[in-house]
Amino acid sequence: MGHGHEQGHGLSMPDYKQWRVEGTPLEFTQERLARRGLKDAWARNEAWRYMGGFAKPTTFKDVFFRGFKWGFAAFVVALGVEYALFPPKKNGDH
Repeated sequence: MGHGHEQGHGLSMPDYKQWRVEGTPLEFTQERLARRGLKDAWARNEAWRYMGGFAKPTTFKDVFFRGFKWGFAAFVVALGVEYALFPPKKNGDH
């Protein structure tokens, strides 16, 4: 009936207990809510954004140069193909 969906297609989900609110900006939010007698039950689900590889802020260099070398290589290949198939005409006058 479930067509194999209950097995998750071989995906392994990380354990939610590995994420901690302590040491993240969410800790400040939790403290402010606690002063009002409230608690964010979903804060742990957002803590992954501030840990591991996700914690590194994105810089202008990261955005600008992402894929630059592959893009430049494709440009050089396209330029070579264009000059090979459609050589520039040599006119004496402009």
